[in-house]
This record gives sequence, C-alpha cells and structure tokens, in this order.
Amino acid sequence: MFTSVLMIEKALTSADVEFVTTLHGEEQVAFRVLLQPRGDQADRLLRAIDDIALGELDEAAHERGTPEGEAAKEPAQQALEVSLRALRAAGAEADGRLVEDHPLDALKTLVGEVGADEVIVLTDPHYVEEFFHRDWASRARHKVGVPVLKLFSHSKV
Repeated sequence: MFTSVLMIEKALTSADVEFVTTLHGEEQVAFRVLLQPRGDQADRLLRAIDDIALGELDEAAHERGTPEGEAAKEPAQQALEVSLRALRAAGAEADGRLVEDHPLDALKTLVGEVGADEVIVLTDPHYVEEFFHRDWASRARHKVGVPVLKLFSHSKV
C-alpha cells in the first residue's frame, strides 16, 4: 500500500478528495493527515495580503474575525474529522491529527513514523510565502526525505 502524508489547513472539499484519491490510479493509498489550526496574529497579515492578491477584499477585511490559536483548535478538529470521513468514503484508508507544534517538525516526524512514500501539501495559495519559498511545500522538500507534491485546494469550503 502506498502511504501519503497529506498536510492541510482546512477541511477537504469533495473536489480535493476526488483529486488526491485518484492521483495514483488504481493503487490503494493510505492517507495520514496533518491539519494545522490557524496560527496567531503574525499569520494574519500574510493571510490578508494573500486575500488582496486574489482579489478577495471581503476576506481580507474579515481576517480579524477568524478564530486563531486555542480558539481555532475545535473548528480544526471538526475540519479534520470531516476530511477523514470524506477520504474513507472515497475508499481510502485515512487517519490524522492536529499539528500541536511546528508544522514541519510534525511533518518530518510523521513521515518517519509511517514510512511515507510522499507528502502532499494541499492549501489555498499563499503568494507571499511562496514567492519567498517559505511555504510548507518549499521548506518540506529540504526536510522530509520523500517527494513533496504541492496542490492548491479546488474551492472554498
């Protein structure tokens, strides 16, 4: 069985589930999902800039109202549960957990624990971080020792 570590930041959409579960054709895939809850205020500025770059001015204006830190854990756990159920419903084996500490350390640890064949980073575009190669996928390529595939979420949840 092929093992993919799937790193996400929100619940998977049905299009996302279809995309990741069909990447390897008929081969059976086990997904080990890591979901990063929303960060702290330092991330808010980068998210707002990304929203503006995407022309989503309303989203940028509402960044302040999005739960962060401890308040983000319960919605993140719900998003993880929804994603795991959707992956299982599509016929994949799936389990997962929230990221408690630094996301790349958690990613490296999980890749080693499960003997992953690849990492899939599935997020919304983060133009500022991507431009400076500070996004998860760019940094993971130098850290995890397996191929890293970067995909963009297909639609908003």
